[in-house]
Amino acid sequence: MSGEAMDRVEWRPLHGIDKGKLSEGRLQAHYAAQWLARAARAYVPPQADDGHTSLSWDRVLAGFVTHPLKSSMRLSLQVSTLSLALRDGDGAACESISLSGRSDSQVRQWLGEHFSKLILDARTLDAPSPYETPAHAIARGSHYDAVGSAAALTELAAWFSNAELLLSRIQGQLIGRGLTASSVCCWPHHFDLAALTTLPKRHFDATGYVGIGLSPGDNYYDEPYFYVSVYPEPDPKMLPTLPMFGHWHTYEFMAAVAPAHKIVAATDQKTETDEFLRCAVAAALKILS
Repeated sequence: MSGEAMDRVEWRPLHGIDKGKLSEGRLQAHYAAQWLARAARAYVPPQADDGHTSLSWDRVLAGFVTHPLKSSMRLSLQVSTLSLALRDGDGAACESISLSGRSDSQVRQWLGEHFSKLILDARTLDAPSPYETPAHAIARGSHYDAVGSAAALTELAAWFSNAELLLSRIQGQLIGRGLTASSVCCWPHHFDLAALTTLPKRHFDATGYVGIGLSPGDNYYDEPYFYVSVYPEPDPKMLPTLPMFGHWHTYEFMAAVAPAHKIVAATDQKTETDEFLRCAVAAALKILS
């Protein structure tokens, strides 16, 4: 996306939500997104890197969408309402369901009925997940509660929308420089929205990677954060000073990080976050060069 195009897309102001409430909304959305992941594993032709399970962010929907299923339909999740919808090739919703007030078993029943109508084997939705999802009462049969978490889910949707806006622009710039950059997508395992840039292999050195993304929060930070990761991990002594509200995270992974509370407090959230990402990417590329 060009700079002019980005300027025409509205940045959604981030207001800041109580961390406990935001964490609850994030976990519910994370569980809801697993239905898209299940459908993808069941009905999207597999790819070696599991890319078939990745999800795209739809700005109009303000939610995630799968790759086309075997029936050409897609399954979407609107984050702010925790609503699932089956969409045709034009993106129109054919069937939808609000998860609020429903348990995963009820959602499974609804999806099973509608996938069966599409001549898809609903039993494949029950295949075990290849990864663990963070603990939550939903896994024990509790109901989703989009109403009680409305403010947190709306804020979470704003984080993802803003991230897709900035990350897509940077991804386009990296491709313009001749680098190989993946599309911006969500990986349902960690529920982060990210793109990966692969650097040309230098002599006998390992291939270098720079990841740019947004995590909605995890066991490292109980709040959303933007990150620019570097691999192979450099000597911490080589790390340059980051601008503004960024810092280097070095425990278990190496990345420049900008946490939510600093972004929310920024005078110009969009400009300062974009500046952080651009400077961090430039620093990562220099380190790996």
